[in-house]
Amino acid sequence: MKSLSLSAPGISCRAAVTAAVAALAFTGCANYSGIKSDKQMSSPTQYESSQSVPSQGGQWPSLDWANQFGDPQLPQLIAEALQGNPSIAQAQARIAKASSYIESSRSALFPKVNGSYSWNREIFSANSIYPPPYGGTWYSENNVLASASWDLDLWGKNHQRLGQAVSQEKAAEAEMQQARVTLAASVASTYNQLAQLYALRDIAAREIANRQDIGRITNGRVVAGLDTNVERQTANGNIASSEANVTDLDGQITTVRYQLGALLGKGPDRGLQIAKPVLTAGNAVTLPDNVPADLVSRRPDIVAARWQVEAELHDVKEAKAEFFPDINLSAGIGFDAFGWGRFLTSASRNMQLGPAIHLPIFDAGALRSQLKGRYADFDLDVANYNQTLINALSDVATQIATIRSIDQQSGDAQRALDASAKAYQLAVIRYKAGLSEQLQVLNADQNRLAAEQTVTNLKMRRRDMQIGLIKALGGGFDATQTGLAVPADSEAAAQAAPSASAPAAAANPPAASAAPAAQAAAN
Repeated sequence: MKSLSLSAPGISCRAAVTAAVAALAFTGCANYSGIKSDKQMSSPTQYESSQSVPSQGGQWPSLDWANQFGDPQLPQLIAEALQGNPSIAQAQARIAKASSYIESSRSALFPKVNGSYSWNREIFSANSIYPPPYGGTWYSENNVLASASWDLDLWGKNHQRLGQAVSQEKAAEAEMQQARVTLAASVASTYNQLAQLYALRDIAAREIANRQDIGRITNGRVVAGLDTNVERQTANGNIASSEANVTDLDGQITTVRYQLGALLGKGPDRGLQIAKPVLTAGNAVTLPDNVPADLVSRRPDIVAARWQVEAELHDVKEAKAEFFPDINLSAGIGFDAFGWGRFLTSASRNMQLGPAIHLPIFDAGALRSQLKGRYADFDLDVANYNQTLINALSDVATQIATIRSIDQQSGDAQRALDASAKAYQLAVIRYKAGLSEQLQVLNADQNRLAAEQTVTNLKMRRRDMQIGLIKALGGGFDATQTGLAVPADSEAAAQAAPSASAPAAAANPPAASAAPAAQAAAN
């Protein structure tokens, strides 16, 4: 790489223009011919999903989706988590950093003006090039200078760098929205887990009472000579096992409370203050219409991946602009004199004006290597976008399929519970009347307990899948309402997949048409 610089006081405009035209005539020594990408972002419609994700006329989740579960404590906990969780603060810090890049990139589009002043007290050697009276005498040198420079950015390199910074900020904002959706869903899911543990504890507590009843019946039968001490000790052991189960569930409840405290961005004691959940079933589960097409603006992770592709697209265009000359205009005016008496006189003035042209001629392949790297990043981000879209569609399909499966299981499980509960009641009656042995009652009790736990677990798992579906549908996020929707022209540009099909012609333009040809190659 070589640089051609024209900067001299009083240089004529004609000479500057002549030098600029001559410099542009040399363009083409470095070119990006043959470097391109054939990768494209996938459209949601190209993935078959009509059977897995059917249109059902439902509504997209709203931001207050937690209200549907009928527990006022849940929305409050989510709001508290979104306000104080460190993960949200981290995302906000990333946005602030991206915003600083925008300000820095925007400043390159405008002229720069600087001013300086220096004062030096010095003595010149009497045996050097300075004759008397300067040699061997102390002098003060004053220098004041005001300078200005402006990068004309004829090929749009600085504008592309600004566009890249803006896209990175948009991606960071979408990532923060994804963090909010994930955090809200995590709080709701953990809260539902707490509700599940409380429900199982209630079952375990009732089981203690049931087994105590069986123990009292057994004691009466032992007195009557119908049972032995074996049955008595078996009954006592079952009671102790149920009490141990309650103790275990109490420990799990405390652990989940600590997890909730951490999700809220607080200490573990905050989790101990949470009241027992009173969740309801929530709304009916129906998918909105056109889920695949609309999901790209409803899922913040897809939006973030899309903006990342946009950022890399600007990076590619910036790298292409590096193949063409940079032209900077600079000017300076000031005063430079020994001593104070002649400092601000016209004879002490110092002026300079002229263009500076930076022209890539030979760089041993550095620019081409850089462009290849940018295209590799572009291909990676396109692949990441496509994978994110595939995962999103699979996520929605998985959640809705699981909910439908649980609905079918729940009916069977409820019928099993009804039958086992009836069998247990009859077994107790027969055991109390001396018509059956203790083992029959214990088996019936085990079957009823397992059936009741299954019904409860299915109910809680279904609600957990509902929360997962809400998250899979974006959790109330809408890019069109948050200013994060990608402009249509940008989408078309990315779908076209930036290529270098015309760089060979653009890399060797005539001097008069260098700017249009280079701009076309950068697009």
